[in-house]
Amino acid sequence: MAISRYFAGAALIAALAFAPAANAKVVDQSEIGFAVAHTAQVAATPADVWKMLRMPQSWWSKDHSWSGDAANFWLDQQAGGCFCEKLPDTGAGVGSVQHARILFSKPNQMLRLSGAFGPLQGEALTGTLTIQIKETPTGSALRFDYVVGGYMRFKIADIAPAVDKVIGEQLLGLANALGGALPPTRDEKAAGEAVEKPKAETPPAKEEPGLGAAVADLVEEEAKPAPDEGR
Repeated sequence: MAISRYFAGAALIAALAFAPAANAKVVDQSEIGFAVAHTAQVAATPADVWKMLRMPQSWWSKDHSWSGDAANFWLDQQAGGCFCEKLPDTGAGVGSVQHARILFSKPNQMLRLSGAFGPLQGEALTGTLTIQIKETPTGSALRFDYVVGGYMRFKIADIAPAVDKVIGEQLLGLANALGGALPPTRDEKAAGEAVEKPKAETPPAKEEPGLGAAVADLVEEEAKPAPDEGR
């Protein structure tokens, strides 16, 4: 599968449809890899989120498949299990693809997978997708973190934004399958803006309802110390 096909339309979809997400960005990148993060909240219990996670055929986009049909996805949520896809028989037999394997599975709380998705699969890369679920007064807060590192023939500056949009599209698909993402609250928007602006001193997190409080320990970035003057 060509990179252009796997990532086709992701930029437009993410820009128009992923507005309800509280935070979505490439959080870090270097010459050897990058990390992206997406957060959202839904009006569904952690148990309902977990049940849906186990059915990727209901939320992972068919546009980011090898067969072109989401019905061919399946996931075994136990450690060592497979997030896989069946390749239908075209005359030479049935094939299959391993998108990722399960590293960590804690029902209603966290699912961690190891896999280089799409065209990244053909490179010497390690990709880790961590999906976290936090209960909130209105349902659940969700966070997708995807960290990629190793050797690749793509330019980081080009591939990182494309992967970021694809991961965002999958979180959107999960949120839609659960009834739709809830818009960020005023506090969540303020928290997101605060993360973007470096501060000399970070105030302690407040116990407030909603996504901001539920994933404050995950979203907040540590301020980098300023270089000593005179050096």
